Amino acid sequence: MKDAPIPETGILIWVRFITSIFSSSPSRKTFSLFRSGMILFLWVVSFFGVHPIVQDTVVLAEVEIYAPAIDRFAHGQKLQNWDKSQLETYQGRSLADLLQEQSPVFVRQYGAGMLASPSFRGTSAGHTALFWNGLPINSPSLGQSDLSILPVAAFDQVNLQFGNAGALFGNEAIGGSLHLQTKPKFSDGFHVGLTQQIGSFGTFNSYLEGEYSNSTISSSTRIYREFSKNNFPYKDLGQIGTPEVNQDHAQFEQVGLVQDFAWNVTEKSQLKAAVWYNHTDREIQAVMGSTSHDLQEDKSFKAVLDYYKFGNQSVWNFKTGLVKDDLLFNGSLSQTSQYFLGTDWDGTLSEVWTIKAGVRFTYIQADLSSYSTSDQRIEAYQSANYQFNDRLSFSLNLREFVYQDQFAPFTPNLGMDWELWKKENQQLLLKSSIGKGFKVPTLNDRFWEPGGNPDLLPEESWNGEVGLDWRREGNIAWRNGLTYFRMSVDNWIIWLPQGAVWTPENIKHVSNQGIEYLGEVSGEIYGWKWKGSWSYNWNRAITTQGIGETDPAIGKQLPYTPRHQANAKLTLLKNGFSAFLGTFYVGERAITADNPRLMSSYQLFHAGLAFQNIKWKEISVPISFQINNLFNTEYQVLYLRAMPGRSFQFNLSINL
Repeated sequence: MKDAPIPETGILIWVRFITSIFSSSPSRKTFSLFRSGMILFLWVVSFFGVHPIVQDTVVLAEVEIYAPAIDRFAHGQKLQNWDKSQLETYQGRSLADLLQEQSPVFVRQYGAGMLASPSFRGTSAGHTALFWNGLPINSPSLGQSDLSILPVAAFDQVNLQFGNAGALFGNEAIGGSLHLQTKPKFSDGFHVGLTQQIGSFGTFNSYLEGEYSNSTISSSTRIYREFSKNNFPYKDLGQIGTPEVNQDHAQFEQVGLVQDFAWNVTEKSQLKAAVWYNHTDREIQAVMGSTSHDLQEDKSFKAVLDYYKFGNQSVWNFKTGLVKDDLLFNGSLSQTSQYFLGTDWDGTLSEVWTIKAGVRFTYIQADLSSYSTSDQRIEAYQSANYQFNDRLSFSLNLREFVYQDQFAPFTPNLGMDWELWKKENQQLLLKSSIGKGFKVPTLNDRFWEPGGNPDLLPEESWNGEVGLDWRREGNIAWRNGLTYFRMSVDNWIIWLPQGAVWTPENIKHVSNQGIEYLGEVSGEIYGWKWKGSWSYNWNRAITTQGIGETDPAIGKQLPYTPRHQANAKLTLLKNGFSAFLGTFYVGERAITADNPRLMSSYQLFHAGLAFQNIKWKEISVPISFQINNLFNTEYQVLYLRAMPGRSFQFNLSINL
């Protein structure tokens, strides 16, 4: 290992950052911070431009469109991902379906096609950061996203990051983060594909995709429409005698467009743009025994533009974006707009040091029936990797976040990857990380009328985890990963009655700990390729401080947070034919904070067949068939929210 001095860059960035704050008057802090951060960042870039490490220029493969790796500075953290081929099984389904069947994330679902929110490691939906092509897309008024209206067909890759990532990704990433990406290619020619799906309960989905690319430009267009009457039968536990009835108010319709464009401006620069429009109309499914007929319409427009400049083992990125959301609930309109402007520099300083530094500015405008307001946010961040030797490496992430002249907690994170043992085709890796996270109060928390509390403090968390990852390559390849995590969240925001008005307060303290196990094995026998995967997680998330010392929630598991979850899947492939059988289990969940009543556990199975090599002349005609809830199990995810029984789905595609 070659000795290398610790670069001054990180120290200088944060010294200049802090001094710029205290040298400004309070009324001008935000502008001064933004100005100082931008000046400093450009200074950092110019410094490295004048004193480069003598290495080759970054060269992209001919068909590659650049995208920063999610795990580049995430040493010691657990990650899970699905590429486009793995997502094909979930064509016609939502991100909520993927996560609840194939990940340790618990999805709190209010019914088929209804609101679905993620819970990483026992945290709330507002503790999950969500990104689309690097753009944060959570609602600023609610602080979360509805996974049921994010169709898997709209993106090519899904990455999950577990645990605290506030230093790496920013606001809300206390429990984890979700990253959705589209991945067009260069030099791939012309392709057109049409997919039609027909399923149970009046499901009818259509997808059209067209792509064209050469060595200079790439364009990809996707159009989709998803429709379901959702008229499934269920036992109405809210009526005397629990009669079987058909769901008559849960119709779902969604249309959308995704457009990607990329341009190799020069050999050392690339421009990438993406647009996503989504429009959803829903009849809101009522709780059992109720006759309410709520209606909800969601419109969302997202756009992002990236410019990349490739230098001597470095990449400079300029990013700007827009997220506009309209929600119409029973005639009441809520509108939010988010505007983003950011830049960062990522480069290799030496054989042992890699660094990334950047700033991001966000302007938010919200117009709701209860209030209208604007918000400004700026964040400065720096990440560094240090390669101690061939087997041991560290990452350090730092972030400071300011909103409305208020400072979120300074956020550091330290991670480590240590290859304990390596022999031929096997490897044993020790991973560990510790860090701090934060979540600023949502706009509703601060400005809702009546009851909003502008003096709320940000929620803060400390998170630590340690894990072992054992892998083997060869004819029989396998992987076993075991992770233990521990987390505490302070200043947890809850809404409490103050006379006739409810208002949010920083009251709760929550402690989480758990174990996550992931296993995979694959091989080939008699020409059949096979793969098995399974996971189990145990999660203890309890309230350690509540509303006074006599709060019955103290020491109890958080509501709708199962202690036990598991899933498994077996896949067979041969000559374009594939078959799979999968299952997932969700343990008991408490309905309220004091845990007097538990909802029953449930286990669901799903299976499918696919034929990919059906062709007519130059046209490919793959078909597939899938059964969900194979054994017609009766279950509820949330109390008195009906869920469908066995359902079927048939897919036919035509690809040119």
